[in-house]
Amino acid sequence: MAFSVVSTPAHFHLPKKLTFRIRCCAASSVSTRSKSTRFDLKTYWTTLIADINHKLNEAVPVRYPELIYESMRYSVLADGAKRASPVMCVAACELFGGDRLAAFPTACALEMVHAASLIHDDLPCMDDDPSRRGQPSNHTVYGEDMAILAGDALFPLGFQHIVSNTPSDLVPEARLLRVITEIARTVGSTGMAAGQFLDLEGGPNAVEFVQEKKFGEMGECSAVCGGLLAGAEDEEVDRLRRYGRAVGVLYQVVDDILEEKKNRKDENEKKEKKGKSYVKVYGVEKALEVAEKLRSQAKQELDGFEKYGDGVVPLHSFVDYAVDRSFSL
Repeated sequence: MAFSVVSTPAHFHLPKKLTFRIRCCAASSVSTRSKSTRFDLKTYWTTLIADINHKLNEAVPVRYPELIYESMRYSVLADGAKRASPVMCVAACELFGGDRLAAFPTACALEMVHAASLIHDDLPCMDDDPSRRGQPSNHTVYGEDMAILAGDALFPLGFQHIVSNTPSDLVPEARLLRVITEIARTVGSTGMAAGQFLDLEGGPNAVEFVQEKKFGEMGECSAVCGGLLAGAEDEEVDRLRRYGRAVGVLYQVVDDILEEKKNRKDENEKKEKKGKSYVKVYGVEKALEVAEKLRSQAKQELDGFEKYGDGVVPLHSFVDYAVDRSFSL
């Protein structure tokens, strides 16, 4: 996939696939990119989606009081969920030779945390979004009170699921503690909560912080947790951290660009969304520049994993997919 930032006139027309300039890079990067184009990401991703959906269904059974569990399941098992966070976690774990069975409990926990954050983000007092993935938001179906409780319940359930279901013969306790600490940091007052606060209260200059905290944090956490489970070295964890953050923000920036393209085409259906984005604050041309930079950053971090050979290809493919959206899930 290539990025090429072009000067965009006032009445721009985005191409069907965003294209970005390919900059000169090392031979190893070119080799990995070639393997990435041959790697069947769709099959890899959809296979993991099926596995994760099955495990999530088991992880969140309906118990008493039934209504809160039904509300939790409504969001966790929602149709159309791409399971990007769990898949990235598994891919990062496998990069370092880890068994995906060791990663599945954390992968499910990441999806629970992600679902909880979406439930709360959609609330009228937050982003005020009545729909999610083409379906009514949780609070639209179950009411604001139950939506808040469902989100509140999913956060600790994720931690419990990691501790109760991770095979002790595959993951030492010390690694699990680091994983739990990482997830707690991600959702807390210095992570996603901080991003949501400034999305509501901050000025336009806060857009970079908002994007990194609301979207970059989850990508960062997913990649880092996978590495921690497999015993990655501290320097490798730092690389995963920078990689995941870049991919998380990149995915959202491209989402915003594509949404703006759709709005320009269907002006009668245009809806002004709450929240800060590069497109909304600076325009599409600046957003394209940001996307190019993020793509380059993510690929550069992966160059440090050359010694793992083809194991890094799935992570390369995620970067490409974040931009070209070459298939539907």
